[in-house]
Amino acid sequence: MSSHREAPEISKDPVADSSDLYAFVSPDDPDTVTIIANYVPMQLPASGPNFFEFGDDVLYEIHIDANGDARPDITYQFRFRTELRNNNTFLYNTGQIKSLDDENWNRRQFFSVTKVDAHGKSTVLHSKLPCPPCNVGKISIPDYAKLASDAVASLKTGEKVFAGQRADAFFVDLGSIFDLGTLRPFQDKHLVGASLFNYAGKAVNALDKLNVHSIALQIPLHMVRRDGKKKVRASDPGAVIGVWTSASRRQVQVRQGDKKNADVEVGPQVQVSRLGNPLVNEVVIPMAQKDLFNSLEPKEDKRFSKFVEQPELAGLLPVLYPGLFDNLAALNKAKTPRADLVAILLTGIPDGLIDGFQNATGDTKADMLRLNTAIPPVKAPKKFGILDGDLAGFPNGRRIEDDVVSISIKAVAGATFALVDDTFKPDAASGLVEQGLSIKDASAPLLKKFPFLGTPFDGFNNP
Repeated sequence: MSSHREAPEISKDPVADSSDLYAFVSPDDPDTVTIIANYVPMQLPASGPNFFEFGDDVLYEIHIDANGDARPDITYQFRFRTELRNNNTFLYNTGQIKSLDDENWNRRQFFSVTKVDAHGKSTVLHSKLPCPPCNVGKISIPDYAKLASDAVASLKTGEKVFAGQRADAFFVDLGSIFDLGTLRPFQDKHLVGASLFNYAGKAVNALDKLNVHSIALQIPLHMVRRDGKKKVRASDPGAVIGVWTSASRRQVQVRQGDKKNADVEVGPQVQVSRLGNPLVNEVVIPMAQKDLFNSLEPKEDKRFSKFVEQPELAGLLPVLYPGLFDNLAALNKAKTPRADLVAILLTGIPDGLIDGFQNATGDTKADMLRLNTAIPPVKAPKKFGILDGDLAGFPNGRRIEDDVVSISIKAVAGATFALVDDTFKPDAASGLVEQGLSIKDASAPLLKKFPFLGTPFDGFNNP
């Protein structure tokens, strides 16, 4: 996950932890945008009898900014409710589950979808949609793929929605990266030049065969654009949207008596998690400010811009790999603000830097995924996205296939600084460095249609 256990407090609360966010023009319907927000990270498939689920006491939200002010013009809210059929069994299911209303499924979860406009007006789009069960095993659920497909709902307002367990598709060599920033291709620091990138050890996808809980939306493009147009040009500022997700809990919640007859007093919602661009809170924000970052809205992110302008990782690379990042070291020594990283992460990339592309949202510095909705999907996505000439990839939104870890490291290492300063020559290593993984290292194949993330791993075959 690009944002798992990224702050001390949220690491204790996985049900509310935003672990990944994706936003891309839908390859199965290019007139729509797909947004996927993952929560409840690092699920082991074999987890009974209490299987993973969304929190009934968590408010999950997907926010869309259409005018660049880092305030939501559209918010989709998701609230969950768990129901027990049988109070006298410890079992999740008492027999095979063959449908979403099967009597053998004891602990079911439902959700509501509410749309909130820029003025705060709320409209309930659906009050009770079913989540699919967790993938217990082939004996309990003979056809899980069919069951999950049945949980995809088409709303009367035009959106498609899904909420439930999915296979985690994010790929990262977590063990090596957090072992002092090591990439396995860099293990032998005595190698120089191109020979350095002959792997000293094969990268390991630390998140393979783990599950998450996903909230997925597919929305007609004209509904998210500021002018409501169905067709726009890539150069049109109205083509660009900003996306982030959040999770909130009640500040106070007191229950007296049993749950059925509880006297409940509740306080205001308090945001405990949020996610825009991958890895920002993970590796850019200092430890002492991570929980604060999670509690604030993107409109407050100017206070964190100095950490993007002078990222700690950029200073570490020349130390960890001496002789390979000399130009980056000189850039660091001059304390030159990293305008390229500010554009990628906080303001969007302005027109004129990359031929045929822009996703700028203005001067407001805010951590949002910025997606130019006029750029169509490609048949063969390139894992390095824009850095490899694929304008439909990260940092233009984020597709599931994008290697955001390698793209981010390349950018921090100086590969993108020449876009804003043509006198700068990036180190050769900055263009070659990568973690050595791709979507092919995720065992669960992606679906070709919404909600795209693969079938979750079951507990019987993946103990």
